[in-house]
Amino acid sequence: MQELQSLFILGSDYLKGIWIKKRYVIICSWLICPAGFLYVANQPDYYASSATVHVDTRSMLQPLLRGLAIQTNKAQEIRLMAKTFFTPENVAKIARNSDLDLTTKSDAQFDSLVNRLKNQIQLRSTSRDNIYRISYNNRNPAVAHRVVQETLNLFVEGALGDNRRNSDNAERFIDNEIAEYENRLMESEQRLADFKRNYADILPVQGSFYSRLANEKSRLSTIELEIKQTKKKLEAFSKQLANAKTQLSSGNSENSGLSTRYDSRIRSLEQKLDELSLRFTEQHPDVIETKALIEALETRRSEEIKALVRESGEEPVQLNALSRDLSLEMSKLESQLASQLVQRDDIASRILELQSKIDLVPQIEAESTALNRDYGILKSKYNSLLARKESAELAKRAELSGEDIQFKILQPPKLPTKPAGPKRIIQYVMVLFLGFASGLGVAFLISQLSPVLFRASQLKSVTDCPVLGVVGHLEIDKVKGRNRIKVLVFSVSTGLILLMFATVVAIDITNKSFLQGLF
Repeated sequence: MQELQSLFILGSDYLKGIWIKKRYVIICSWLICPAGFLYVANQPDYYASSATVHVDTRSMLQPLLRGLAIQTNKAQEIRLMAKTFFTPENVAKIARNSDLDLTTKSDAQFDSLVNRLKNQIQLRSTSRDNIYRISYNNRNPAVAHRVVQETLNLFVEGALGDNRRNSDNAERFIDNEIAEYENRLMESEQRLADFKRNYADILPVQGSFYSRLANEKSRLSTIELEIKQTKKKLEAFSKQLANAKTQLSSGNSENSGLSTRYDSRIRSLEQKLDELSLRFTEQHPDVIETKALIEALETRRSEEIKALVRESGEEPVQLNALSRDLSLEMSKLESQLASQLVQRDDIASRILELQSKIDLVPQIEAESTALNRDYGILKSKYNSLLARKESAELAKRAELSGEDIQFKILQPPKLPTKPAGPKRIIQYVMVLFLGFASGLGVAFLISQLSPVLFRASQLKSVTDCPVLGVVGHLEIDKVKGRNRIKVLVFSVSTGLILLMFATVVAIDITNKSFLQGLF
């Protein structure tokens, strides 16, 4: 709150300083405003003419010819032509067709006229739908109308002419390229045929020598990895069969499929041990006693299982089924391992055969690859040119049947009957604002360069000396009288400027109303 109050006091000090220097506002306003009003009032009227044209690049044949004929982006071509339309040749043609060249007496004057027209004629796209607007301003309404009309005619004719010229140039270029590629293709075919006839017994049927060798080595690595995997599986099955027999000999009733009279008691003691472990530590007497009892019962259960096995003389049912399954899987893996070993030997022999030719094949294969590459490139280019020629001919016939680009005049150029400018009212306001703003700026600058103190606190902050008191002006009435005179002069000056502003605005509005009544 205190900061806001200090900012308010500072702002009021600035305003007071400007008010004290208000004579500069009077001086600047009288120096700028009358001269500015007179300049704006004496500006000549100008007339504007414009035309709006829609360039329709859509055609009923485009969906039918998609993929069959060459289709260029007509909209993009029109946008590019609009950006590069105002070349010196085009602008000179507009000037001659509009009879503006009659106003010049030398080539230098005509070049100057062309440069002015280039900057004054406006050709802009009003939207993304290929709608273009041509506009031009001139003091003579007939000249403005003629220039816009000639610009519109040249814009339409130039677009259609460029389209036809581009088609003819493209057709001649494609014919020349086809003839050249045809000769080169015949020479490449002959070289490739001679090479294949000389090295028919060495060249591979498909691929390259190094790719075949790399593929065989990759297959060898894969089959060796599969052999290792198969051997690991055999070892795992052997360990499972041995573990099953070990479990039987150790007396594990759950895995062997046998039950004893101690099983239920062991399970109940194990549950009790779990409960005691949650409540007590390992050193608790109940925990120690329960563990000892479980170990004693497990020893007795193992002895009973061994006795049952000795009496029956057979392995448990689960162990017999597991042994049969493991034996069957092991026999399958052994057959698979034998097949993989045969494949490995066969691949290794092919690798040795390929490596024996490694010193002979590379040079021949590199030459064959180069010949095939050149022939493939030439053939692809030749076929592509033939296809493009057919597409170009089809596109040309489509252009002859109907124009791809159609110009629709949305707003033809009209002869202007009333001035389009200048916008004097807006300029009057700008002059008035400039006059008072410059006066306020000068007053503020002077008040800062030679400041006036309004309060005792300002004197204290400037001099760092204590202020003991404040003494009023001895002739305060005379000072107030002079201030009233200054305020009166400022008010009269401001009123006259505003009256002058209102007068020129009223004259401008009256002239516009009079002209509208005439036309």
